[in-house]
Amino acid sequence: MAYVFDLTLKVRDYECDLQGIVNNANYQHYIEHTRHEFLLSQGVSFADLHHRGIDAVVARLQMSFKTPLRSGDEFVSRLALRKEGIKYVFVQDIFRLPDMKPVLRSTVDTVCLVNGRLSDCEELNTAFQQFFS
Repeated sequence: MAYVFDLTLKVRDYECDLQGIVNNANYQHYIEHTRHEFLLSQGVSFADLHHRGIDAVVARLQMSFKTPLRSGDEFVSRLALRKEGIKYVFVQDIFRLPDMKPVLRSTVDTVCLVNGRLSDCEELNTAFQQFFS
């Protein structure tokens, strides 16, 4: 699967724990922020979807930690996308810069609630159709 979106970020001091490495919970923030920026790059506003009764929610999340990030490290968060039934499956990997050492491998299954009901989302299907085989 090919990546369709990259976002470069930098670790901030307060994201690190006493061990001097990024606290594991912050990686979830990184990949969530990447998904939101990906949506915006496709002309879709997460907040606007919500105001119109469409909520994309995480149904399942898997993360495998490879190499810790430290304060000041720069990294690239990469995203690939596929559709399985009504699920949007985001494969998201993080690599440390500049050596591209793998930091995190993750898979995020999301589904949509349309007016409170689990449903396929035609708006996202249209926005993402170029990424589906």
